Amino acid sequence: MKLTALCAVLGGSLLCSSCIGSFSAWNRLKDWNMGIGHKAVNEIVFIAFHIIPVYEVAYLADVLVLNSIEFWSGSNPLADVGTDKVIQGENGEYLVRTNEDGYTITKMGETDRPLDLVYNEENRTWNAVAEGQTFELMTMNEDGSVTYKEQNGEKVTVMPR
Repeated sequence: MKLTALCAVLGGSLLCSSCIGSFSAWNRLKDWNMGIGHKAVNEIVFIAFHIIPVYEVAYLADVLVLNSIEFWSGSNPLADVGTDKVIQGENGEYLVRTNEDGYTITKMGETDRPLDLVYNEENRTWNAVAEGQTFELMTMNEDGSVTYKEQNGEKVTVMPR
């Protein structure tokens, strides 16, 4: 009886924690499966990974361990630090490198002028750093809202939905 009550309380606390997390392990596994080839091969791997509970173990690891670490530490233990992605933008292609504290964005062919987007954990701000100058872009407030400056200098606070 006590064990059942304890399990119910712990299960309920997971549902009420408001921490959804990024589910990095499960998403990486799913993305890997989707990228291995033909859709028939993907389906066979999908079914096999449910028979041998690979998806279930990855999901459980995310729910019980990785998302909890992400919630309490503020960082994702499986973040792709040091990886590069090429993104097609409105004005060409950009190379985006993931850093521990943000991102470095470089327009392809212009390697001498990178833009760093840096998160300052102490001040809870996202900053743009370019050509030796730092500009505060936004502040992540305690109540979940975000404050930013418009071009005219006016501060605007936006609440999440």
